[in-house]
Amino acid sequence: MARVIELNKSVTESNDKDAEELRSDLKEQGVFLVNIMSSPGSGKTTLLSRTISDMKETTNIAVLEADIDSDVDAVKIEDLGAKAVQVHTDGMCHMDAGMTRRGMEGMDLDGVQLAFLENVGNLICPAEFDTGAHKNVMILSVPEGDDKPLKYPLMFSMADALLITKMDTKEYFTFDLDLCIDHVKKLNKDIQIFPVSAKTGEGMDAWENWLRDNLF
Repeated sequence: MARVIELNKSVTESNDKDAEELRSDLKEQGVFLVNIMSSPGSGKTTLLSRTISDMKETTNIAVLEADIDSDVDAVKIEDLGAKAVQVHTDGMCHMDAGMTRRGMEGMDLDGVQLAFLENVGNLICPAEFDTGAHKNVMILSVPEGDDKPLKYPLMFSMADALLITKMDTKEYFTFDLDLCIDHVKKLNKDIQIFPVSAKTGEGMDAWENWLRDNLF
């Protein structure tokens, strides 16, 4: 059974200040934190599982699993040999910097180089709160459609990277990859975009190399 930490709202109101302090503290520890955001069912945990399996021989990885309830995802991550802590958000639909710090403090970070925050699954609230992560990554799955950037512009505009997942299903859905990328680039010209399939391994090398290049 995974360790579970119950979180209420952040203990401070100055979230931006808390976020900058957390980023600095983690950098001093040599921990690169990536905030993963997406809608439910986009494949966050599957993608993280593949990433951990691919990188665990060379990179010490930890995952902070945020959810309203349950410890299912944290158990899956621990089974892969990575450190994992589940945090419950007490019904809140996002993580902020104070909540992230409390979750990270409940995790053994000794030797950890790369940490993922798997944020609560939705495309609205998580984009509005700085978690203290060094990079923000969004996941959009092929079945969700190529028009999501038009419906949720804030999420796409603030992400450092976009993973377009489940590329192995593209032939079964009406999904125009070029059009989707065009929509995203109009919102965020500097974003890195990685079309991937955790199932087949398509595009995973580019994504994982991006992570390695950003490690401290």
